[in-house]
Amino acid sequence: MEARLREKLRKIEALYAGAGTPGERDAAEAALSRLRARLKAEAELEAPVEMKFSLGDEWSRRLFLALCRRYGLEPYRYRRQRLTTVMLRLPASFCDQVLWPEFCELDGELRSYLDAVTSKLISEDVFADTSEASELDRVQIGRE
Repeated sequence: MEARLREKLRKIEALYAGAGTPGERDAAEAALSRLRARLKAEAELEAPVEMKFSLGDEWSRRLFLALCRRYGLEPYRYRRQRLTTVMLRLPASFCDQVLWPEFCELDGELRSYLDAVTSKLISEDVFADTSEASELDRVQIGRE
């Protein structure tokens, strides 16, 4: 299962790096270099703007921070901002066309993987029935 996730992550990265052939997909460093060059070029044409991202959970935040750093971006937050807040200065077009769409796809894959692993562990090691709790009308509570 983990191997499939890793392969999906590589394919998503190749998609956003503009890889067209299997050889290019294998050249991860070259793809990363192209994206960094694109970011630099966009920064010369378009003034970086400060953007605020609110990421609801630790896993998404970790993934987002890693993606930012991979592209040479420096995430930060101001004192007293929540841990779930990430600030960035970057060209809006790079965010809209590369960083955010790639993050969303990777985050979706990561969430699916974590959900599958969690469900499997709970059903195998805690209790097989992992269905949701029953839903009752309020008038039924306490009356039998």
